[in-house]
Amino acid sequence: MKPSIPKGTRDFGPLEMSRRNYIFDTIREVFRIYGFAPIETPAMETLQTLMGKYGEEGDKLLFKVLNSGDFCRDIDPAMAAEGDYARLGARICEKGLRYDLTVPFARFVVMHRDQLQMPFKRYQMQPVWRADRPQKGRYREFYQCDADIVGSDSLVNEIELLQMADEVFARLGIRVAIKLNNRKVLAGIAEIIGEPDKLIDITVAIDKIDKIGLEKVEEELAERGLSADAIERLRPMLAISGSLDQRLARLAELLAPSETGTLGVAELREVVDTTARLGLRAELDLDVSLARGLNYYTGTIIEVKALDVAIGSISGGGRYDNLTGVFGMPGLSGVGISFGADRIYDVLTALDLFPAEALRGVDVMFVNFGAAEAAASMAMLKEMRAAGISADIYPDAAKMKKQMTRANALGARYTAIVGESELAEGKVTLKEMATGEQTLCTIAEAINRIKA
Repeated sequence: MKPSIPKGTRDFGPLEMSRRNYIFDTIREVFRIYGFAPIETPAMETLQTLMGKYGEEGDKLLFKVLNSGDFCRDIDPAMAAEGDYARLGARICEKGLRYDLTVPFARFVVMHRDQLQMPFKRYQMQPVWRADRPQKGRYREFYQCDADIVGSDSLVNEIELLQMADEVFARLGIRVAIKLNNRKVLAGIAEIIGEPDKLIDITVAIDKIDKIGLEKVEEELAERGLSADAIERLRPMLAISGSLDQRLARLAELLAPSETGTLGVAELREVVDTTARLGLRAELDLDVSLARGLNYYTGTIIEVKALDVAIGSISGGGRYDNLTGVFGMPGLSGVGISFGADRIYDVLTALDLFPAEALRGVDVMFVNFGAAEAAASMAMLKEMRAAGISADIYPDAAKMKKQMTRANALGARYTAIVGESELAEGKVTLKEMATGEQTLCTIAEAINRIKA
């Protein structure tokens, strides 16, 4: 039987990992200069922590972990016979793999609140798991790179996150559009069309406009119980056109009867205007249909899409004033953004944007001519590594062709040769792989040459 891995997961070889580390290092450095501190949380959380935080559809995508040992020992067989799988699952599974990094972070804040200085800015770069249908750009296991600020309800934080996202994608060389909306705007829309109790149904449906189109969204809204009149009144809200300023003004007019909706437009206006004054390389846009399908957002909603590759969002986030309340810590406001490293990888690959340094192998590989030569080479190898040079040695005294094949496979910029004559002189012959040029030099000269 051939070995395999689960659908929606992947292995990563040295080349892929070099590229992935370039992405992680770029994002991590931007997080650092914006004042975020790193944390990590466990891969597993209790289902009590996870369930009910992502909406009905999100809960279905949680990977549940069977209890250890005889997990069926105290289970009534009638549960399975009667098809009571929800209750059965709750009895045999107490843990689940994390769906995102935001809910675990909220749990972390509540558990460690006495040790945290508010406002607290954290970043977290770890894998998450979703029992989704694998497709292009969508995986069951993938990394998220999150940055969140809790303990402040100031819109300065949203503006900072937009600046930070702009910096990340500028450094990566990806042209992006940043789309904005506000959960209060969505609540105002639900109020204006006479369906305030169906906010979740409305947001889940309209969030799919880009995927299935307005007509299908309206069919889904009807299936979810919205009246024909409500759907008719919703249509102009989703069809606002013009410049960003014109659309904000039109939205303000449409939502004027709603206090909540008016507040949402005001928050959007402040974020947009301040960000524009500071300057942004990315395109900034308003998308009234943007909901991101997550119930915990209460204010600004952010989504980033690549302009030159057809793929889903590569970053997104928003404000979640009430999230820590479900863990016993009400009144703590938070806002965050998440970068999808796997989709960013796909975009960089499609556009051939990985720089040469992201693909660099070892700087130098020592050729092995035998025990005496290898011993001398290893002494030089130690000096090179101490100088910060990536260096390796072929472990066996194999044929030269075999050793040079490995040097090429490692992406070595140089090969270092310590043969009989070099051994006698205490020197090394440095061969530049790209040109074939060879230079006999001392180890100090070799180090300077490689570093130069």
